[in-house]
Parts: sequence; structure tokens; C-alpha cells
Amino acid sequence: MASSSSSPMDLQTLEQQQQEEEQPQPLQPPPMASLSLSLSPLLLLPSSKPSLSPFSSLKLPSQLSSVSLHLSSSSLSSKPFSSYSSSSSSISTLRSPLPLLPRRSSDPSHPVAGRRCSIVWFRCDLRIHDNDALTSASNDSLSILPVYLFDPRDFGKSSSGFDRTGPYRAAFLRDSVADLRRSLQSRGSDLVVRVGRPETILPELARAVGADAVYAHREVSNDEVRAEEKVEKVMQDEGVEMKLFWGSTLYHIDDLPFELDQMPLNYGGFTERVRGLSVRKTIEALDQIKGLPSRGDVDPGEIPSLTELGLNPPPVIAQDGKPVNATLVGGETEALQKLKTFAAECHAQPKKGHTDITQDSIYGANFSCKISPWLAMGCLSPRSMFDELKKSATRTMSMASKPKNGTGTDDTGMNWLLFELLWRDFFRFITRKYSSKKRKLEPSAPATACTGALA
Repeated sequence: MASSSSSPMDLQTLEQQQQEEEQPQPLQPPPMASLSLSLSPLLLLPSSKPSLSPFSSLKLPSQLSSVSLHLSSSSLSSKPFSSYSSSSSSISTLRSPLPLLPRRSSDPSHPVAGRRCSIVWFRCDLRIHDNDALTSASNDSLSILPVYLFDPRDFGKSSSGFDRTGPYRAAFLRDSVADLRRSLQSRGSDLVVRVGRPETILPELARAVGADAVYAHREVSNDEVRAEEKVEKVMQDEGVEMKLFWGSTLYHIDDLPFELDQMPLNYGGFTERVRGLSVRKTIEALDQIKGLPSRGDVDPGEIPSLTELGLNPPPVIAQDGKPVNATLVGGETEALQKLKTFAAECHAQPKKGHTDITQDSIYGANFSCKISPWLAMGCLSPRSMFDELKKSATRTMSMASKPKNGTGTDDTGMNWLLFELLWRDFFRFITRKYSSKKRKLEPSAPATACTGALA
């Protein structure tokens, strides 16, 4: 038979031919594998034009093709082969997606933690110093939009027929808003002023500038709490975060040794519970504040006049014919100046004993720093007062000392004022407690300012 009659030479020749046919092409596996991984996304893209790549006619083994197809679907950022760096730049440009804005990190100190834009809603915090909402918004955001709104519900007549906001208070408010605007402008920002309801105006401004958060301070009265709840609800529907801060008391609400629901109902019980509590440090005013957003081209607007607010200018002549000199200049600038003057007077005044108090002395019964209007409008914070008085004091006053006769162990003007700030804290905390819609005032346990617990 033919197979058995073949010579040894024929068998040897046949084996050499089979070995030559089975011998693979002289390709270098490492470069081929690297090229298949880097160019695999291009192999997936349909092209109607012939490829100019020198590897376009290269046939890859089926195993490497499957690996390259699998990896290309999960990663489009693999580096091209180093020998073709000149052509890989254009390939990478075509392959890379459009640049995206950095994701905001939960850590405010993170370099990409910036928001696009945030609205700072000023309320009763018309100041730059010790303003947690303004400082946090400027640190967290690429741009901020400071806003103050004259709410029509705060003006006009009440159900009893009285002005909700009188002409003197309205004039003081206008001064404070104007001073805040000047302070913001000197730091690279501005103040947008509008007349309208916050739950209507703020969403419109947020949509115009593309804001993703609203920063504001919490307030305590029933109407103010209802207003912030309405704003919070409408902002939630808009997908805008609402960040609320606390900054209207000497003690921070989060530092209280009890929940607000367990707030003592009398001043004596309150002072006993907060005895020895430390006061947070004030927040320094920013030298530079983030600028206004470029999107939206929002007009800052004008501060409305008293007539536009539905009020008549305050009279300059009283009914008895004497000139009225009751006009106070509102604003943070005036408040800081008055605080420094008062602190210097406290420092220079000699200490008086309990039996040596006259009405002419600043420690007498008629003693007053006359700074409460600026505190009420938020032109000055209680913590700023505390710090300034500590700097001017001749010695440190212990907040834990037990007072005598409602004043203090050592009856100085500074001590008296600090304990008055505690009274203010008590009333604001108790008001906030019962302003919440989740709480109702118990008729059997009314809030009282009784100091019997101190005895």
C-alpha cells in the first residue's frame, strides 16, 4: 500500500512541512496584547472609511479579541501604546467624554467640595461678623447670591388695627439693610433686595442662577418658623438643599444640656441647667466673599422706601410741639461702634457696691447699654458682645457664679449685661420650643420668668 511503501525521506519531508504550517507568525505577544487593549474601543466603533492605522489589517487571536472586547466595555481610559504617543493624543481626544463638573464632597474642606452657587437668605442676621450662614456658604460655594426680602406680611395692619412694623422700626431696618449691602460690596459681593414672600421669590432666584442650596439662620417666632417651613418645602420640591443655622443666642441651641422639648419653663430652672456651659467662639468676618453668579444676570434692586412699604415717614415734631429726636441709625457699623464705646465705659467706671448705686451710674436701676435694637435686628450677635466685654473687662466674670438680687456676686455693668443676655436666651429658646408645629403650649404648665428657683 502507498502508506506502507513511503520512504523514510518522504516521511521526514512531510513532518517538516507540517511543522512549518503549524509554526505561528513572527509576532511579539506583549506589544500585540497591549495594542489590542488600547485600540479595542476603536475596533468597536463602526467606520465607513478605511483605517490608516498600521494595525488595521492585523488579525488577533480569538482569545485576545474577547479579552479586549470585555475590557473596552468597562474602561475607556486605558493608555495607548507608548510608541504611538503622537497619534494617541488625537485618538484619546475623540474617545474621551466631555469634561464634567466635580462632584461635591461631603467634606467642606475637600478641594472639590464647592457648590455651583448658593443663596444666602438674610433675615434677622444683618451682619458680616459672626454669621455662620454667610461664612459657610462662601466657603462651600463657587459663587453666592446674598438676598434680603421685605415680606409684605411683616407690614400693614394687624388684626388689632396696629402697624405690624412702625415707621421708626422700618427706617432702622432700611438703614441696616443698606449698611449690609455696603459691607458686602466692599468684600466683592452685593445684596439682592426684593419685596415679596420668601416662598415665592427665593425659588425664582434659585432657578435663575442655578443655585443648589439656600443658607439661612433659624428664627424663633411663630410667623418666622412658618415662613422657613414654607421655604424649606418649596425648595425640596425644586431639588434645592436648605441649610439652616443657629446664631441668635449667647448659647448655641446644640450645646444645651437638654433637648428643646425639655426646656425648663422658668428662668431659674434654665440658669441651673446651663450653669458652667461654655460659649462658642465668634466667627471672624471674611475679608473676601465669593462673588455673584454669572448666570441669570440678577439685578440687585433698590431698597424700598417707607412709602413703598405702606408707611408714612416718622414725624419730626411731637404732639407737644417739641422736635422728635428718637431716630436711631441701624446697621452693623453703628452697632460695633456703640459696643466699643459701651465696653470702654464699663472698663473706666469704678466698681460700685450694692449700697452705693445711683441712678446716674451706669450700674444703677436705669442702666442700659441701649444696644437692644441692633441685637434684635441681628446687626450684632450676643457672642460678639460677650467677646468684646471680655476683652475690656478688668477680670474674668464666671458665668457659673450664683447671682445675688438678680445681678451677680460682683455687681459690675459687664456682669449685669451678661446675665441680661441669659434672660434673652431663655425667652428665645422658650419661644422656639412652642413655635414648632409639633408642640402645643400646655395650659397647666405656662412658661414663666419666675426666678424663685434661684433662692
